[in-house]
Amino acid sequence: MRDFKYSILVTIVGLALAGWWGYHTSGNMAGVWSALLLALILSIMEISLSFDNAVVNASILKDMDEKWRQLFLTVGILIAVFGVRLVFPLLLVAVATSQGFMEVATMALQRPAEYSEHLMEGHTAIASFGGTFLFLVFLSFILNDAKELHWLGKFEEQMAKLGKLDSMGIFITLAVLLVLHQFLPVSPEKKMTILLAGVAGVVLYIAVDSLGSFFGSQADAEVIGKTAKRSGVMGFLYLEILDASFSFDGVIGAFAITRDVIIIMLGLTIGAMFVRSLTVHFVYRGTLQKYVYLEHGAHYAIGILGLIMFYSIYEHVPEVLTGLIGVVFIVASLISSIAYKRKVEALGISDKAGESV
Repeated sequence: MRDFKYSILVTIVGLALAGWWGYHTSGNMAGVWSALLLALILSIMEISLSFDNAVVNASILKDMDEKWRQLFLTVGILIAVFGVRLVFPLLLVAVATSQGFMEVATMALQRPAEYSEHLMEGHTAIASFGGTFLFLVFLSFILNDAKELHWLGKFEEQMAKLGKLDSMGIFITLAVLLVLHQFLPVSPEKKMTILLAGVAGVVLYIAVDSLGSFFGSQADAEVIGKTAKRSGVMGFLYLEILDASFSFDGVIGAFAITRDVIIIMLGLTIGAMFVRSLTVHFVYRGTLQKYVYLEHGAHYAIGILGLIMFYSIYEHVPEVLTGLIGVVFIVASLISSIAYKRKVEALGISDKAGESV
């Protein structure tokens, strides 16, 4: 429970504020209970959508310097909550409508229906950018030819061999973007947005990954070749972009549950805090070393989420379905990890991720 003490505190404060806001806006207890229920639903939605994000974050943080771990878990949560889930959507609408930031903030509070409509107009760019980045994260894992432990056997072995070809992940992602641009039944304007936002996602991924490799090689000869995921400031940036890619669709999806911006903010904050606590728990309790396929399941869930974000440009995908898909992969990988561990123990082999049985 120690790893979740701050999450529990934030939950208590967040629900208290939600109850107060419900009473403030309605003047009765029915409004209080409604606000509390909505905040809980939103927090659960955020956790279910981002559980796989916590696993991937942990796989990256376990190799990072303690200073940067703490920055991600403190400063990073402020960026995730206020930057990604509050400020960025407001800025997006401000740019799209050519209005001032405070005007848009007032719109969000006083005319939430109008605000959500403007936010939805930016969904194509968000989905293409975020989907591209998440899909590249998945491909970087599945195409890793140095990965020795394979969850899905022959399939992963063949993908790892394919990863020996330079820039295969970039090639596959650009091919997907071209297919979407050519064949997705949307307007020409949306097709161009898909392509531009997707290419921006590719460029940003390459920039962060390449700079991280450079800084890593400068810092220590032993980490030459490691990507941005392991390198100080670039690792921090990589994790924040990854978190943002997960969060954008959740912010938009929250408006399907309620259009009260304050309740959305409180619910997503509670959920985001629990995701950070899960990350801490996974890192310091050695969860990924105990359950060796958990990282595999999380990356498959991320890959599927990336594809779902692409599809959502054409047709809305319920957040419940998106969350359930992630849970299915996590549970399946957890079961496989337990079976693997028992097999290792039965054979008397050292239980290390990366060893094949």
